[in-house]
Amino acid sequence: MYKFEKICVVGLGYIGLPTAAVFADHGVRVVGVDVSQKAVDTINTGKAHIVEPDLDALLKRVVESGFLKAQTKAENADAYIIAVPTPFKGDHEPDLKYIEAATRALAPTVKEGDLLILESTVPPGATEQMVGWLEEERPDLKSAGGAGTAFYAAHCPERVLPGRVLIELIENDRLIGGITDECSARAQALYKTFVKSECVITNARTAELAKLTENSFRDVNIAFANELSIIADKLDINVWELIALANRHPRVNILQPGAGVGGHCIAVDPWFIVDAVPNEARLIRTAREVNDGKPQWVIGKVKQAIAETGKDKPTVACLGLAFKPDIDDLRESPALDITKELNGMSIANILAVEPNIHDTEVGGLELTTLSTALDQSDIIVLLVDHKEFKEISLGQIANKALIDTRGIFEK
Repeated sequence: MYKFEKICVVGLGYIGLPTAAVFADHGVRVVGVDVSQKAVDTINTGKAHIVEPDLDALLKRVVESGFLKAQTKAENADAYIIAVPTPFKGDHEPDLKYIEAATRALAPTVKEGDLLILESTVPPGATEQMVGWLEEERPDLKSAGGAGTAFYAAHCPERVLPGRVLIELIENDRLIGGITDECSARAQALYKTFVKSECVITNARTAELAKLTENSFRDVNIAFANELSIIADKLDINVWELIALANRHPRVNILQPGAGVGGHCIAVDPWFIVDAVPNEARLIRTAREVNDGKPQWVIGKVKQAIAETGKDKPTVACLGLAFKPDIDDLRESPALDITKELNGMSIANILAVEPNIHDTEVGGLELTTLSTALDQSDIIVLLVDHKEFKEISLGQIANKALIDTRGIFEK
């Protein structure tokens, strides 16, 4: 019933770029738009400016076939997908400035009958705000009937895991939250271009809150594990053994603790709920505070280890800067924050190791190799369980103080 011969994807980051490439690989002509000329130029050579398994090969195929091109300005299409960041402002308040800018930039190219999709993770009501911004720029569309008649709008949040994006884009269920039923129907048809699982229809506000709910659920469970690790340390109990024993109960499945919580979703999304209903979101707020406080607990353990060496300025190797294993993504990374803060204290020589990033410097930190860090350090701080770190032998860390936030060696 609905045909989408050409779509425009605004925001070619960790979500927008794979989404654009998958659409292109399924025979839809895609114009990808990004404010970064460097990213645009890289994509147009058939290469990704981010790290995601199999993305380079996919990009090469769709760019060479002519189904995907990247540029810095939007052009006319049948559907538009906005996949830009939603940062904080003030005290963890969601900042919709990038969504507003993208919407207003798209307004001149939108015509009657077009579909506008918001994929960015947003607080409840943001899709309606997007519609409002479009209608401010295009009062002719509003007077012609607005969203659901003159044009169509929906919130269809991404629900993918970095490192498995290309798989999960296709295989995961998709939430389709239209402003009206007709908006939902059109958005569902668009995503059925490549989604093999179910495209589940709801309304925009429910879809917005569903995405926040998914990540808040995970955040609360991680907070339980992180708080348990602090309790176990206080009681001189091995938390890894404790969790393994507790998980032998048939209805208990405690997660593994870490240095905190990072990434563009779990570390951010719960705050959107707290901001929307601050008096009601008590458990969600507490979980955020527990997870946001874990890096300072780790830093305290490192400072204690530094003092115990008896050296004026010992060498500390911080292993891992990404927010999760085996990727290069530094967004909201507690490991990066811990390393930067330790480096700024000037109480130790800090050696930063991130095997998934090939630059020589990240965020003011000079990167070094794992072998150099192991050879020169007095203290090892294991922050991320990258596969390279799992291959470290006990002999390589003998006679060194060890702070293992992921339990690679403590288990």
